[in-house]
Amino acid sequence: MKAHVYVTLKRTVLDAQGQTVADALRRMEYKGVNDVRQGKYFLLTLDDGIDVTTANAEVERIAREVLTNPVIEEYTFRIEA
Repeated sequence: MKAHVYVTLKRTVLDAQGQTVADALRRMEYKGVNDVRQGKYFLLTLDDGIDVTTANAEVERIAREVLTNPVIEEYTFRIEA
């Protein structure tokens, strides 16, 4: 089982790197991109014997306590069997 965790800055936090990429895309005349937010991606490989409920709880805890700074970042994740 694998857990895909995505960490991004909160919308209320200025994302200078994302803004730079968005500005570059506009200068390069790419169409249709309104905003860019950069972030981090983590792929966690979970033990084979773990059940989905436990996996969700553990990944939630890992994301909240280890992978993010809750003051400025938020996360989402998905579990893949």
